[in-house]
Amino acid sequence: MFPLFDFSLKINGFPMKEAKAELQKIQSIPEQEFEAFIENKKQEIVDYHLKNNSSYQNLVGKTTFNTWNDLPIMTKKDFQKPLIERLSKGFSLKNVYVNKTSGSSGDPFIFAKDKFSHALTWANIINRFGWHGIDFNSSYQARFYGIPLDFIGNKKERFKDFFSNRFRFPIFDLSDVVLEGFLNEFKTRKFDYINGYTSSIVLFAKFLQQKNIVLKTICPTLKVCVVTSEMLFEEDKILLEKQFGVPVVNEYGASELDLIAFQSRSFGTNGEWQVNSETLFVEILDENNTVLPYGVAGRVVITSLFNKAHPFIRYDIGDIGILDKKSTSKKPILQQLIGRTNDIAILPSGKKSPGLTFYYVTKSIIEDDGNVKEFIIKQTKIDTFEIEYVSKIKLNGEQIQKIEAAITLYLEKGLVFTFIRKEKLERSKSGKLKQFVSNLTPTLSKEEGVVSK
Repeated sequence: MFPLFDFSLKINGFPMKEAKAELQKIQSIPEQEFEAFIENKKQEIVDYHLKNNSSYQNLVGKTTFNTWNDLPIMTKKDFQKPLIERLSKGFSLKNVYVNKTSGSSGDPFIFAKDKFSHALTWANIINRFGWHGIDFNSSYQARFYGIPLDFIGNKKERFKDFFSNRFRFPIFDLSDVVLEGFLNEFKTRKFDYINGYTSSIVLFAKFLQQKNIVLKTICPTLKVCVVTSEMLFEEDKILLEKQFGVPVVNEYGASELDLIAFQSRSFGTNGEWQVNSETLFVEILDENNTVLPYGVAGRVVITSLFNKAHPFIRYDIGDIGILDKKSTSKKPILQQLIGRTNDIAILPSGKKSPGLTFYYVTKSIIEDDGNVKEFIIKQTKIDTFEIEYVSKIKLNGEQIQKIEAAITLYLEKGLVFTFIRKEKLERSKSGKLKQFVSNLTPTLSKEEGVVSK
């Protein structure tokens, strides 16, 4: 088969041969020498931007630095100015890769990568998917993603789908009639893997569960399912593996950076969520920007070690996570991804709790009988929450009392809940489902509780 995917990257100017060679070279560095490699790359990328990027020079306030911890923490708000003002010397809009973040954190922005840096991103993704027997040149993808609805944007994505050997399942309407159509596609197409947003794929698995169908029995070519962009709960992982009949892999990435972590797992077991140490440096910091030890929850702060076009140095991505105690410089392990820093609920008592705690506790009760398809929680006041849900039958008083009692047990008393049944839930323009939304804007405390990924 002609390597159409590699060819599409090559004609877009991404030096994939060089990037794959560089990745292989990095991966061959022995464990005992890897920390020195990382320190060297950190020094190199900061020196480069302090000399060649006026925007980063202004942020730091000088053209040299003494210690890593003296460097400022970058946030998305630092990028709320024209891209041309943020590019390094020698780079223009014509010789870089330009894209836009999804805005799921509330602060969307346009960013750039130099073409070698972006080629390295693809080399890394190709490498990780290869762990599970997926070859982008030949493996056929069932893609559960959103798609632009305007004519030009839609055609552009369809064109990319063709070159990437994938069939797209648009996820803005996930009614049973539409899901039945999805199922028919699996009966006639030889898909090798599923990739897409967690909530949509889980909803499809619940549809299969109702019909008592294991997907691999009607699509025997299916090898693996890779979920991304939204939280994957353990019970959902179990459901997916049962209804799909293949291993489920958890992916964590950011379009402006790279693939951040990818799960290496065997079917039916919990694999390690291996952090990308080849092109990124990941730190976990507390609210005072102090580096936290392995095993402690904090803000995920990331440095892109190769992007010379645009600085992402000590960049607070907006997530809360924990690096496992068994992490090393060469092989950091993401123990838990807890949620976003803007998804913290402040309660009347002053307690702060990850918003996903509400979602997790409620989920354990609300889906017992399979009536509720999906739901989201919104904090409208410090003591008031709305739960929007999609179901066949309206929740009754007894079910609502159980949910309120569980939340009281795990969080605190006196919280007010309104339950709103809907035909379908509102998704973002990209098709993502934000599972917890707060109108309040708290900050992360290092004493924060955590929930499982």
